[in-house]
Amino acid sequence: MIVNYQENGWQIISQRAHGLLSGQICFHWKQDLRPERWLETIIATTEHDDAFNEFVNDNMLLNENGGPVNFKMRKFDEDKCEELLQLALSKSRFIALLTSQHLQFLYEKETDKKSTAYCAKLKKWDQKWLKETQLDEKEIKTAYAILEWCDAFSLLLCQNLVPPEGRKIEISAGPDQQNYELWSPAENELSVTPWPFDVDSFQINFESKTMTQLQFSNVEEFREKLKDAPLTFHTYMIAKH
Repeated sequence: MIVNYQENGWQIISQRAHGLLSGQICFHWKQDLRPERWLETIIATTEHDDAFNEFVNDNMLLNENGGPVNFKMRKFDEDKCEELLQLALSKSRFIALLTSQHLQFLYEKETDKKSTAYCAKLKKWDQKWLKETQLDEKEIKTAYAILEWCDAFSLLLCQNLVPPEGRKIEISAGPDQQNYELWSPAENELSVTPWPFDVDSFQINFESKTMTQLQFSNVEEFREKLKDAPLTFHTYMIAKH
């Protein structure tokens, strides 16, 4: 989950809500750089964090002080990685390959031996799946670059990292190896330069929960109060400038 500390308490955005926002952004990517299997690319982008469900099966939600754990504080968890990969495999090898690329992007540069061994195993599976499906590795790399870009965009927004006063922040390099920047020309408005979408404007939204209680005795207490916490609906217009 994404955790932001605010004046009125913790702002919590679930991993799946962040993924859904990534998918909304992906949906409008410009057509000339879309891979052939576009719907599966959108699905992979939307579901790239789906193994993390704070309401059901995630027990690493609190730190030693009883506060909620932000996603950046979490370490490599092979069980969660495997759960995510198996969810992807149950849909298609294409989605599994994009998910594998994402797991490698997250963990292959870590020094932990378990994570590097897992990523080495993923590379072997990648080659097996590519051979089975006769998919073009270049197409997988292009599709994953879009996924990673939309993930980065969503994270900037969910972490409240878009600068004020029209200042720009780098998103990521897209599949065309260009560096894209995000900025806010007005309240609840966003723009990207250079413009990477197939329409001149579109709307995105996501949900967050606000928790005024700062500490929790256990995960069960946190989970139940998170479910009942007040909801905020965030809406932004992304437009070409």
